[in-house]
Amino acid sequence: MQRSRVTRIVAGLTLVAALAACGSSEKTGDKSANAGTGDTKGALIGVDMPTKSSERWIADGNNVKAALEKLGYKVSLQYAENSIPTQANQIETQISQGAKVLIVAAVDGTALTSQLDEAGSQGIKVIAYDRLLRNSKSVDYYASFDNEKVGEMQANSLLTGLGILKDDGTPGDAKGPFNVELFAGSPDDNNATFFFNGSMKVLQPYIDKKTLVVKSGETDFKTVAIQQWDPATAQKRMEDLITKAYGDAKVDGVLSPYDGLSIGILSAAKSAGYGTPSQPYPVVTGQDSEVASVKSIIAGEQYSSIFKDTRKLADVAVSMTDDVLKGKTPEVNNTTDYNNGVKNVPSELLEPVAVNKSNYQSVLVDSGYYTADDLK
Repeated sequence: MQRSRVTRIVAGLTLVAALAACGSSEKTGDKSANAGTGDTKGALIGVDMPTKSSERWIADGNNVKAALEKLGYKVSLQYAENSIPTQANQIETQISQGAKVLIVAAVDGTALTSQLDEAGSQGIKVIAYDRLLRNSKSVDYYASFDNEKVGEMQANSLLTGLGILKDDGTPGDAKGPFNVELFAGSPDDNNATFFFNGSMKVLQPYIDKKTLVVKSGETDFKTVAIQQWDPATAQKRMEDLITKAYGDAKVDGVLSPYDGLSIGILSAAKSAGYGTPSQPYPVVTGQDSEVASVKSIIAGEQYSSIFKDTRKLADVAVSMTDDVLKGKTPEVNNTTDYNNGVKNVPSELLEPVAVNKSNYQSVLVDSGYYTADDLK
């Protein structure tokens, strides 16, 4: 009897110890292995977008959210309205709510290091969405477009609009010189540098041989960059350039990296008397193919825009999310070109498309991105 009782006590203690060890393992797993383990159905995904002031970010957020929910995930979709503290707080809240993956399009890619490192310490996977997140080892993947190619396309489009190049890229009949001005995106957005460098790689030889003349003399990135991609700032800068540098001369072309800036630039040009048969608008480029700019292209005002199909970008980010949660390695096509200051971030880069009056129908309408009524 005594031996039987001792045996039962030892067995009971062993069971308690085993259960305690199991509980401890589960708790540790919750903190350090959020992704790639167990049943992921219903997992919370944090989706953080910079602003609703640009229609493209609204589309991005909606597309990502809908696709994740279709796969059975819960989504916290947040917009920071270009406020760095707001976005930091939103991400901190998502971490505290138990998000398993964060998909982040940053207001400022350099300002979220502590939040990203906290996510990494808890095993939360981080996907940089279109804007590279910098200065953190906890950025796992990057979903974007070939951003240097976007800049090259913008520059080639400017040259085509001026007649220096033909549509097929061969030399055109126009010899210049042409007066042009340069704009760049927000210096706190890593992509802005890629856009500008890609454009200048194409344009610099034409500037060197005086085919293109920047009458203002403003050609370096810091001088021509527009903080937070603000259209009003771009409009003011264009007004100042026309007033200070042009006099009786005319602006023939403007390198603009984003449609919102393009609208501001065209407004400044219109106020200065452009947009008439005797003084047509300068050739103005853009990016994102937003409705207002596509309408402007159709009307013969803005010359072109670079189309980045956000439906495909959303699909990439969602596929990455689904893969990491299921313990798979997401597909990437670039592991060398996007260094965030700490590491080369594995990236999946999509191909952009240049849109102008000749092809907007086939690229934007026939693909279902917009309806014909959207562009009336």
